[in-house]
Amino acid sequence: MAVIAISQQVGSRGIELGRLTAEQLGWRFKTGQELIAEAARRFGVSEDQLLVFDLRTPHFWERLRSESHRYLAYIRAVLLKELTHDSIVVAGRALAHLTPPVRCALRVRVVSPIAARIKCTEQEERLSAASAEKHVREIDRETKARSQSLSGVDVDDPTLYDLIVNSSGHPLDTIARLLAAAAGGISATADAAARSALRDAAIAAEVHAALLAHPKIRDAQIAVGCRAGTVRLTGPGLVAPWDELVCGVARTIDGVTAVEVGAEQPPMPYPTA
Repeated sequence: MAVIAISQQVGSRGIELGRLTAEQLGWRFKTGQELIAEAARRFGVSEDQLLVFDLRTPHFWERLRSESHRYLAYIRAVLLKELTHDSIVVAGRALAHLTPPVRCALRVRVVSPIAARIKCTEQEERLSAASAEKHVREIDRETKARSQSLSGVDVDDPTLYDLIVNSSGHPLDTIARLLAAAAGGISATADAAARSALRDAAIAAEVHAALLAHPKIRDAQIAVGCRAGTVRLTGPGLVAPWDELVCGVARTIDGVTAVEVGAEQPPMPYPTA
């Protein structure tokens, strides 16, 4: 069992690399755009609302902070559910750093020199050189700010990824073969604990998203953890009669075997294995 999650710098051709890697492995391939569409359908919001993550105005992000966290939870839930199906490559939309650090997942960051990214953007978007440069630098800046605001992480932090590749250093099909070989090695060494950790992460993400989607409890501050199918909920919102409602929502999620409520911190939502 193995999965590959790819995040990319704009203009680094990470989605194209992901598609080539999936073809070489014979695996399924999905883009971040496709996962956003799935999340919109599942949680009953418009795709345009989820695409708000492309807005570039910092003060707008601060105004929509709680709503943005809810939308991010929807995307994470769909992503992790997809990853539990095994043998898939996903690329784009910062998917790698939304993927938990488990041994059955290869988290890849695709980078490229700024000049190469500007040239690629100029060709793909049919922009002038000056407009392409402005576009690339603006997206770099806003992607970093947005990620730090919503997730508390720096997308350029190398420790978030298992592998960082320069897409300008070699032909893309050569790099795709490298990723395919790495995925084969991970698949051979992934054990039951790694699979269980990924399933638990997916369950926790689904429960969290379901709580945020519920109109009566979406504003409650509830932390969600999962271990071996047992979901643990903590937070000030877990008082009668809301605790029964919250637990009831959690029990509707596939894979949940039990629900516990406690005052202490829950296990990490993304248990490592």
